[in-house]
Amino acid sequence: MTADPEVRAWRRLRELQDNGKDVTFDDVLENVLERDRIDSERAVAPLKQADDAVVIDNSNLTMEEQYQFMLNLAKKRMEQ
Repeated sequence: MTADPEVRAWRRLRELQDNGKDVTFDDVLENVLERDRIDSERAVAPLKQADDAVVIDNSNLTMEEQYQFMLNLAKKRMEQ
């Protein structure tokens, strides 16, 4: 599961603001990008995609669309 950093930053910004935090989009985006860099470059267990992974980019999907995509994928895999 992935999403564009900008989309993730907007989502996180809304979450933080809903909880009363006074933050800017630029600050949140910088944090998202830095966390991605740290996660992918760490020496022990760096975050990386498995060779057989199915990537779902949910940048423009609703929760229901994500659910349906994964449900359909599971059904197809079970039929094989």
